[in-house]
Amino acid sequence: MANMRYLMESSEEELRLELKTDPEAVLEQARWCGVTKGKKILDAGCGPGIVTSLLSNITEHPIVGVDYSPKRIAYARKHYGKEDLIEFALYDLRDELPFGERFDLVWARFVLEYNRSSLNQIVENLTKVLRPGGTLCLLDLDNNCLGHYPLPARLENALHKIMGYLEEEHDFDPYVGRKLYSLIYEAGFEEIRMDMRPHHLIYGDVSRGDMFNWTKKVEMVTQKAPFVIKEIYPNGLQEFFGDFEKFFENPMRFTYTPIIMCKGIKPLRS
Repeated sequence: MANMRYLMESSEEELRLELKTDPEAVLEQARWCGVTKGKKILDAGCGPGIVTSLLSNITEHPIVGVDYSPKRIAYARKHYGKEDLIEFALYDLRDELPFGERFDLVWARFVLEYNRSSLNQIVENLTKVLRPGGTLCLLDLDNNCLGHYPLPARLENALHKIMGYLEEEHDFDPYVGRKLYSLIYEAGFEEIRMDMRPHHLIYGDVSRGDMFNWTKKVEMVTQKAPFVIKEIYPNGLQEFFGDFEKFFENPMRFTYTPIIMCKGIKPLRS
């Protein structure tokens, strides 16, 4: 399948992904998903490799991380590749993967949100590389980039219009978290379990890491739709960014985004 341009692509994307990864949260999510010592795991959509490395620390067993970005894979190999434990490979999850029924657990975290039109195809492809009795774990955000209060009306209008445009034109799905259960259910998985936790929970003074992550997120998405901003902010992006930074630096601001986790067992053959 032809590669679509990654929505968040920038020269600093590896750094943003590294900084926003909370190792303690990842390890807690991994435990909930059933990542344990000795399991064969596929990290589907591994990005720069930091999460693959964290999962490897649990399994102490060879693990494979795949991503469709040559830049992410090159970074992952350089910083986290281990010949005996961690392999990184360049594959598009929208295409069939060449592994056979190899893995005990497939982990896909923050992947489906960038593939709105291919959700079922990706789940089908991930299912094929699971052994019967293996576990598929889907983890993604819901109401992405939209959980802010008290948001000025003009800024709220701009964010909602940008998200609508990204859905239609850039295959982004800000509401994919609520779809995970139906995706796994329709794929025929058994013993399905769900959980929901805060991914972003920001109030009071904002940390430097959160400020960098959010300003970079807003910078990337607004570059995709400058005309949307122009409709609402006559003076353009600078005026919009000024409003956003003023809101985000205000300690009265409350921002949240839930992460929804869904896991299921691939049926044994009859």
